Amino acid sequence: MKIVTSPFLILGFLVSCTLSLFGQTTFPTPAPSDERPGLFAFTNATIYVDYKTRLESATLLIRDGKVEACGLQVKIPAGAVVIDCSGKSIYPAFIDIYATDYGLPAAAPTGGGGGQGQRTPQPLSNKKGAYAWNEALKPEYNAADFFSTDAKSAEEWRKIGFGTLLTHRADGVSRGTGAFVALTDNTKDHQSIIAARAAHYLSFRKGSSTQNYPASLMGCIAMIRQTYLDGEWYKTEGSKEERNLSLEAWNNALALPQIFEASDKLDVLRIAQIGKEFNVKYLIKTAGDEYQRLDAVKATGQPLLVPLVFPENYDVKDPYDALNTSLKDLMHWELAPGNAGKLEAAGIQFALTAAGLKDKSKFWENLRKAIEYGLTEQTALQALTYHPAGFVNQYSQVGSLEPGKLANFLICSGSIFQKDSKILQNWTLGKPLEVTVPNYFTTNPGRLGTYKLEVGKDNYTLFLKGKPEAPEAQIMKADSSKVKANVSVSAAGLVSISFQPDTLNKGFVALSGTASTKEWIGRGTLPSGAWLDWRAEFTAAAGPDKPGKQSPIVAPTMGDIIYPFTAFGWKEKPRPETVLIQNATVWTNEKEGVVQNCDVLITNGKIQKIGRQLPVQDNAVLIDGTGKHLTAGIIDEHSHIAVSRSINEGTQESSAEVRIGDALDSEDIDIYRQLAGGVTSSHLLHGSANPIGGQTQLIKLRWGVTPEELKFQNWSGFIKFALGENVKQSNWGDNNRIRYPQTRMGVEVTYVDYFTRAQEYGKLKKSGKPYRKDIEMEALLEILESKRFITCHSYVQSEITMLMRVAEKFGFKVNTFTHILEGYKVADKMAKHGVGGSTFSDWWAYKYEVYEAIPYNAKMMADRGVTVAINSDDAEMARRLNQEAAKAVMYGGMKEEDAWKMVTLNPAKLLHVDDRVGSIKIGKDADLVLWNDNPLSIYARTEKTWVDGILYFDQQTDAKMQEQIEQERARIIQKLQALPKGGEGKERPSMQKKYYDCESTEDEG
Repeated sequence: MKIVTSPFLILGFLVSCTLSLFGQTTFPTPAPSDERPGLFAFTNATIYVDYKTRLESATLLIRDGKVEACGLQVKIPAGAVVIDCSGKSIYPAFIDIYATDYGLPAAAPTGGGGGQGQRTPQPLSNKKGAYAWNEALKPEYNAADFFSTDAKSAEEWRKIGFGTLLTHRADGVSRGTGAFVALTDNTKDHQSIIAARAAHYLSFRKGSSTQNYPASLMGCIAMIRQTYLDGEWYKTEGSKEERNLSLEAWNNALALPQIFEASDKLDVLRIAQIGKEFNVKYLIKTAGDEYQRLDAVKATGQPLLVPLVFPENYDVKDPYDALNTSLKDLMHWELAPGNAGKLEAAGIQFALTAAGLKDKSKFWENLRKAIEYGLTEQTALQALTYHPAGFVNQYSQVGSLEPGKLANFLICSGSIFQKDSKILQNWTLGKPLEVTVPNYFTTNPGRLGTYKLEVGKDNYTLFLKGKPEAPEAQIMKADSSKVKANVSVSAAGLVSISFQPDTLNKGFVALSGTASTKEWIGRGTLPSGAWLDWRAEFTAAAGPDKPGKQSPIVAPTMGDIIYPFTAFGWKEKPRPETVLIQNATVWTNEKEGVVQNCDVLITNGKIQKIGRQLPVQDNAVLIDGTGKHLTAGIIDEHSHIAVSRSINEGTQESSAEVRIGDALDSEDIDIYRQLAGGVTSSHLLHGSANPIGGQTQLIKLRWGVTPEELKFQNWSGFIKFALGENVKQSNWGDNNRIRYPQTRMGVEVTYVDYFTRAQEYGKLKKSGKPYRKDIEMEALLEILESKRFITCHSYVQSEITMLMRVAEKFGFKVNTFTHILEGYKVADKMAKHGVGGSTFSDWWAYKYEVYEAIPYNAKMMADRGVTVAINSDDAEMARRLNQEAAKAVMYGGMKEEDAWKMVTLNPAKLLHVDDRVGSIKIGKDADLVLWNDNPLSIYARTEKTWVDGILYFDQQTDAKMQEQIEQERARIIQKLQALPKGGEGKERPSMQKKYYDCESTEDEG
């Protein structure tokens, strides 16, 4: 026998039965029980078997919570409950594989950072057991061990269309494994878990760890790199020496899909670099801004997990607030909804996630907005079903309605992506959830239309039209006039009708009764209060709605994507050109000195010719240098610009394992600002919070490129060391009395200890015996082997002398002392050792150990044969290093050419790149600056700056860009102010920028 019914009468039937969804169970079955199979046939539906297969008038057959058949010629077994889905669409239920903390206990509050004076440092984990040394590593955490169904949250997810989630705890660098679960309200959790260990999650955040390390982005990256190496070591040798449950869990988790959270588009590139190093393909959960680096993101080859979270409207009703809203934020507000569409157009595979939505009811608003901005409906369905299932190896269970898969599907009133469509039911494991409350018209298709209505002795015509979920009603009186009526008919057939028969007296007729398929009958009252009988007879079905006047589809107004995605970015990246600069005063920094009325030809990024009246090539851009000065680009030997999430990893006495190059921020506006000051290269240093800091990075200021493209290629590599007050934590507060060293004597012992260990590490490495690769020791060994060079933060002569003696003891030389404000006292020793000095021009007395600094320091060191550079250590000062160099002329009487070399050729020598930059010489890189005056003059301005022959700054172009920036800001602000609330939004503007110096220790992330 077949039971034929509507999809909206099923819920009560299921509640009255105890269905055995998956056959036999280990749990006892109480009496009374009903072991009938859950056998349902959904007929006459438009069925999306998968994201690309649509069937009309098809049947879906499910039994015991699984799909038994789906197609056009499905034979319906006896005993099946047949559900007529005429006019309805059926889709596979959606899947979210980044459901943070669903069904899991919350993690502890976020741990502290590594900032000065915050709290007592904790060097090692407090977690009991044979686990990792650091609490940010939690690979042993398995979500399935703690999972418990959350019926309330499950209902919220199911109402927006989801049937399964991959839940995990978002806590730590290695966050452990996630559980793939069905969104049931079943109290038996074992029936909800589909896969207990479905994926391994990672991030660049240490989470609830109470340890200080890591306190920076580069520290997180170093920890991940070392953990990969330790895992390999543990598999082969390490397990013979110790039992480490975290490394065992880590190695086991590597066989699972790896899901890595990115905080922004640059994190996507950083994660891909780790994947490249360790041959791991990640699924990267993005921040929704990857459209801003689309080509670079595509080149990684990594699939993405994209949140449907868009910026809130900025509050710009006040013009001063509007002024403080950055162009970057305004552009992202406008362009973010187009992110998924741009990924689709680029051919990047991605899944969608609701992660990050504070209000899940906005999921559909944002999804439809993404479609409006370019995402196709087919790709949207693919990104919510096929891809998330496939990415975590669960497509055999979910993601389509093929036979044998779980009965997770949605019944919708029409095409699910249309604005007026509704999810009527969400079936999970063969059990339904009513999403849209049903009424008579949704359970009785075809009942909209014309009714003959008798109210006592009066006759009317009742018209019902529109959507079954919310029909519109009108009543026509005998004089053919029409009045609006309120009609409500529940799924159980309870009728309520009210209308005004006479608009003059404002009285209402109120009717109540019951509905059958043939007629409606009941009792009601007139405006006078008198009671009477009424009935309504169905006479004709409603015809199709007349098409209304359709507004033309207008694509949203979108601004351009620029590189980098901030003010002064390029619509198209600049390219190298052939340039002939004519008749300039050329400061060669070579034996020719300063040459008047000279030409310089740039070709293919190199200086090709230097001379007077050079022949003009046909394709050359001609620049009149008459009255102007051409110099090599300024090289800042000591800078902290263009780095993300802290410049220090000062939580340990040595952080030689961290690399500034892992945390480059190519979007930093200071790159452009310093190009405007004639800087073409910057040496980005770790801070001075510990004796042995991190590995530095020399960059070229190639504005608009990716972080990797900023790096100065084929560079030998340096590392930051530090002496003095900072490293012994003199001003860090009373809590910081644990980390060694606490005295200047201890600093020396630290160096001797670490170099001794590095020597032993090198011997073991050369012995051929198995060894654990230690990236900290690798960096220190490179120093001993003269493959990596020290630049050392220094002030006091005694410590400067100490480090030179330590270096000589271990057979290497210190490369550079930076700051070196007492260098004039030990200049003879420095020259003998062969170490250079990179100093300030006239900084002194800003702390105790610089009380004896003098402005003649640079000149006095140079006079004794020390290679001297003048640096900035400050993002603002770097824009006027030409004037800092000029102070050597003022204070020390230094020759202008020699003073100029202190910000060009000398830093190039200290950084071992003087064969490529630092002077104007044939064959060198075309890193050049054209000034309107003598570059040492306070009136000198940069007119043009080239890096590798590419014009990255031009004064005239800059003026045009400033106008364009103001116009673009005004356009987007007007767009915000045109919104219904007139520019009033939830998002408050903020233009604060983080600036680092040597002593910065906090992680702003």
